[in-house]
Amino acid sequence: MSFIIRPSGTDNRGEPDPGRRTLLRASGTAVLSATAVALLAGCERMASQAQAQSTASSGDVQILNVALGLEHEAISAYSIAAGSGLVTKAVLPVAVQFQSHHKEHRDALAATIRKLGGTPVAAKPDAEVAKALNAASLKNQTDVLRLAQRLERGAANAYLGVIPSFGDKALAQISGRLAADETAHWAVLSQALGDPLPAKALSFGA
Repeated sequence: MSFIIRPSGTDNRGEPDPGRRTLLRASGTAVLSATAVALLAGCERMASQAQAQSTASSGDVQILNVALGLEHEAISAYSIAAGSGLVTKAVLPVAVQFQSHHKEHRDALAATIRKLGGTPVAAKPDAEVAKALNAASLKNQTDVLRLAQRLERGAANAYLGVIPSFGDKALAQISGRLAADETAHWAVLSQALGDPLPAKALSFGA
């Protein structure tokens, strides 16, 4: 989930932004059902078996919609960055590729929500996201990359942070795979910015 409402990925106190706090709270209080896990993993047969044993709760849809909303914001923000004129032709393909990853996340989440009988949350207009991101303050490519770097790290930490809340190993694995995407994005952006590798181990998910 990368670009989100707060330009730094945190509020003014250095805490996770409201959207990510909502994701952490939702995942901590309502573990997704076996049906939701199976659908998110793309296992239709497993989903059918799980559905026969229990009914997916409305909490499943709520949790998945929070994550979907963040993916919508990521996609929109990469579009804003690409259209800002601040990103060079050499960097633009990378931004487009990162955005494609988020689109895959979005599609998987939306499909799962529909299969559970819910309605996927709609994406906000780019103009609204741009205002929330204070995109007008971005003056050069370094500003754009630094913003993306901070937000990708926040996304990775959010996905890693919810893993202990899941009672199903399959969902924990999915969350880990999503975190891996975000961490890969962060690493590429850090390299482009010329930043050193983390000085200590276990630097993510703390």
